[in-house]
Amino acid sequence: MFAFIKSAFFTATAGITSECRRTLQGSGGSAWHHLLPQDYQPQPGTGSIRFLCRRDTSQPPPFPFLPSHPSSLKATPPRWRRCRAWAGRELVRRCWPPFARSCRLLPPARPHVMAAPALTFLRRLCWRSLCEARQAQAVCIPAVHLHMTTATMQVSQKDFEKAQEQLKLLKKDPGNETKLKLYALFKQATEGPCNSPKPGMLDFVKKAKWDAWNSLGNLSQDNARQKYTELVSSLLSAESAGQTKDASPEESRHGGYETIIVTTENSITKIMFNRPERKNAINHQMYREIIKALHQAGKDDSTIAVITGNGEYYTSGNDLNNFANVKPNEMEKMAKDGAELLKEFVSSFIDFPKPLIAVVNGPAIGISVTLLGLCDIVYASDRATFHTPFSQLGQSPEGCSSYLFPKIMGLAKANEMLLFNKKLTAAQACAWGLVAEVFPDGTFQKEVWERLKAYASLPKNSLAVSKQLLRSMEKEKLHAVNSKECEVLKERWLSDECLNAIVSFFQRKSKL
Repeated sequence: MFAFIKSAFFTATAGITSECRRTLQGSGGSAWHHLLPQDYQPQPGTGSIRFLCRRDTSQPPPFPFLPSHPSSLKATPPRWRRCRAWAGRELVRRCWPPFARSCRLLPPARPHVMAAPALTFLRRLCWRSLCEARQAQAVCIPAVHLHMTTATMQVSQKDFEKAQEQLKLLKKDPGNETKLKLYALFKQATEGPCNSPKPGMLDFVKKAKWDAWNSLGNLSQDNARQKYTELVSSLLSAESAGQTKDASPEESRHGGYETIIVTTENSITKIMFNRPERKNAINHQMYREIIKALHQAGKDDSTIAVITGNGEYYTSGNDLNNFANVKPNEMEKMAKDGAELLKEFVSSFIDFPKPLIAVVNGPAIGISVTLLGLCDIVYASDRATFHTPFSQLGQSPEGCSSYLFPKIMGLAKANEMLLFNKKLTAAQACAWGLVAEVFPDGTFQKEVWERLKAYASLPKNSLAVSKQLLRSMEKEKLHAVNSKECEVLKERWLSDECLNAIVSFFQRKSKL
């Protein structure tokens, strides 16, 4: 009820011979607050005491407090009872209608429905407050918390500032989507609703920030501080849990990687996409790290190499946030550099000398699907899906899929995937020849890795020579296709269709 009371001053004279005065100021919060006595200040020359109450959000809400009727109530002088009744009526008159509307219990025009019990309650509360002020004793009135709304306790400014400091302790990048939420909540908490002009469509960073802030609408600053603090706390908890899980590092784990995990065990080099909080989306750093990992795996003592994903996704494909920090006058350079990086990335798959096996543990999107044609075997969980939404994003096929997919599944089915964005289930991908075998998700890891260990026990050189015989006749063709696909993609990245698709992507993300 007292979320609407910012401060209240009760003045009780020594003899309580006149009326009880109170100054009430409204506050626009929607959460419950404690109403606790902070000061009992004697007023020089007046013989009175100022009873000051302020909001206190430092403690969690207690159980509802229902003050009992004072045992000496019947014996109190009439003038005290009149003072108590007046204070109760004033508090109900000023506080009850907005309280009722806030809790959505009563229509604004019918506050009298529950006014009687509230009047009794508030009278008793005021009576106790006045008695305690009369005696000039420093007491602690229990907080009033009626549990009539789902709103949670608001954090203090000190907690909000502490959350800002804790955010700096994060070791891993939480991802652009989370950073946008943090930015928006911080701006809302410190400045209120968005009041800045809308940036231009090509200024992706400022546009994404503005959309995120503007999407919060009229969210109160108290609630924004609460959500900001909760989000920071959840990020710290998730990172702490991840560190606990990885507390015992594997001896065979390779160092020097941040976005992937590379291990070698039982003659198997495993390359794992490791951005689970971003659905393993591939950013520029991951592109370079995979190129490096494949180069090293091609030269080490392992027999086979395996690519898989960490978490629920295999990988969600190219991270569109690669475009986020690009200024309008740097678009051409970005497209050129991106095409060269992609060409080198795909070439590392074409030239890989050992058997390369994809273990698709979950949904696969974009480049992660097209690269499957360059792998020697693909095993999939039955919950995996395969999606290439190039046309939808204003882009074109990549990873030599424009050449390999028609060979693997036929032209008509390849067109369904590459032109018309058809999403395949694991069973469909197996039937179309993209996947060798599908396993139940519950036994997927166990069955697949038992089979991979058997493959790794085969003669290493024999496997490598056999692969070269199977692939050598097409290597030159695949490099030519890769080069052509990257040239076309460079043009598509600069097209209006692609830019509009990227802007729409960021707008959707900012509203989540």
